[in-house]
Amino acid sequence: MNTDLWPPLSVIRSALQAAGAAPAIPGMSGAPGQEAAVAAVAMPGAAPHAVPQGTAAAPPRAVLDLVLPLTELARRREAVAQRAFSARWAPGRLVSVVHEGRLLGVLLDRCIHGNLWQGWMAAGEADWAGPFDVLLEPDDEPFEPAFGLVQAWNMLTLEPSPQLCARVLGEVSATRLAAIRAVHDEWAAQAPLAIAPEPGRIALRTVGGVFSVLSGTPLGAQDPRADYQALYRAAGLQLSPARVPSPGATPATAPAFPRARPQERPEGGWWGSIRHWFGSGGWLRPAFAVLALFAVVQNAGLLGSRDAEQDDVRFRAVPAAPAATQANLVVRWKDGVRVDEADRLLQAVPAEVVGGPGANGVWRLRAADPVGGLAVLAASPLVESAGPATERP
Repeated sequence: MNTDLWPPLSVIRSALQAAGAAPAIPGMSGAPGQEAAVAAVAMPGAAPHAVPQGTAAAPPRAVLDLVLPLTELARRREAVAQRAFSARWAPGRLVSVVHEGRLLGVLLDRCIHGNLWQGWMAAGEADWAGPFDVLLEPDDEPFEPAFGLVQAWNMLTLEPSPQLCARVLGEVSATRLAAIRAVHDEWAAQAPLAIAPEPGRIALRTVGGVFSVLSGTPLGAQDPRADYQALYRAAGLQLSPARVPSPGATPATAPAFPRARPQERPEGGWWGSIRHWFGSGGWLRPAFAVLALFAVVQNAGLLGSRDAEQDDVRFRAVPAAPAATQANLVVRWKDGVRVDEADRLLQAVPAEVVGGPGANGVWRLRAADPVGGLAVLAASPLVESAGPATERP
């Protein structure tokens, strides 16, 4: 088992347990026009040599190997600075918080009560990723690179306050947030994955039958990632401690600060899971839901059509995405129909969504009784048009 992971666990432990002044993110602060000084460094084993006046010396290859990643890091952080995210908290926003002198990252999931938010710890040690960690991808940019690994197994609760010194340093799309919620549900269900433990390996895998995410492999026996997760789990618990009672309040009357907990398992099969992942406690606007689900359905088709070269980066033990269910009805909803209204109608048919929407806004359904279901849909004031599915999507 590969245990040579970077950075070393001792470095991560030191960074999480050290208190004091909050570390600054390079490139995110500083006076305008202020530039870092550049010094010439002699590489080990290299003999000093004179450089003719007026002639620029070509840097050694080892220096270039170091400079290029730092240049990319600076570019990505500059993109975050140029984006100038507002300080408003919202689902899918990536925030940095300062807690006891430590800079931590959190991807916000949802507001659960008043100013209380649930989210997941975000870190930057990609080598240490497990199966329920999600690595953000270039399509998610701009985001702070130090928080590009979302720990879907490490949910926490926090409340905006001046002490947190929170800053928004990224924002993921609705589809990416839904994928992370699906990974979190996998972790909560303790579903075994048909993937061999291999620390340090990152690849694409399918989640929920529709999403593809970059993640690591399951933990094995004597896996160093167990200690890594214990460190971050402790940091998450410290970030969302019990609420301090107000002066004069007794322990019996003091308001409790709810701990983050896995959300309840959604009902309604595939469609219920989709509603849960995209809605997470509140219904989305129909137009938004249509766009999000269109991306998901497109993703499902792409996952089953990768060529051999792309398959090289996929986990070999993960089964391919299931084949699309044959639809027997199609429906187009009227403008302004809410997702919960459409869902109640589909439950009355009963029917489930198996595809769509297409370019013309048509959804494809699978009904247990196509004739009776078509009659119910055609008579509903929510439906613009309905009919039998005459061809496969």
